[in-house]
Amino acid sequence: MRRIINFCVVFLILLYSCTTKITRVACVGDSITEGYGLAVQSKTGYPVVLGSILGSGYMVLNSGRSATTLQKKGDFPYWICKEFSNVFAFNPDIIVIKLGTNDTKPNNWQADRYEEDYQALIDTFRTIPANPRIYLCLPVPAFKTKWGINDSTVKNGVIPIVEKLAEANHLPVIDLYHPMLSQGANFPDSIHPNEQAAKMMADIIAKEIRK
Repeated sequence: MRRIINFCVVFLILLYSCTTKITRVACVGDSITEGYGLAVQSKTGYPVVLGSILGSGYMVLNSGRSATTLQKKGDFPYWICKEFSNVFAFNPDIIVIKLGTNDTKPNNWQADRYEEDYQALIDTFRTIPANPRIYLCLPVPAFKTKWGINDSTVKNGVIPIVEKLAEANHLPVIDLYHPMLSQGANFPDSIHPNEQAAKMMADIIAKEIRK
């Protein structure tokens, strides 16, 4: 049933975009993108807020899936999720990638593999007919180590690789790490943003998209 509902949502978005000139934005990510921990994900998840900020000229798809890794051999690869397929069905003009938080778990983290699979994800998204502009996000901080997720690997592992790939592929970077360092109080479980932090993330991303 959930798969049917998701398909219908994507279909309706595409139908609307065929009759109205809009810019389609796909937000790719894990639970932070999906909206884990928020009282009403469908209203306060950062992709939903991003759509409200960008306005009627944009249509934003929340393609986040909780617990996923960017690495193909992680404990739950994004590659095998329906949200990954939904990105291609949506045929976006813009893709915002925010994956890496779950990759920092000790059982998942392999720097070489993370870099290789991130490049593969970029290359795969570049096959989308709309030729989307791809933004790479520096992950938000992990304010405490939890579920194996840790800020040391975010800062010293994930971020340098994201910056390296952005430069190599001539892609823009959205920094969600440094602006959020002062927002620890708005991450109730130290990993996931509350409504206030999600809005701040949306504001940062919208500013970059509008440049």
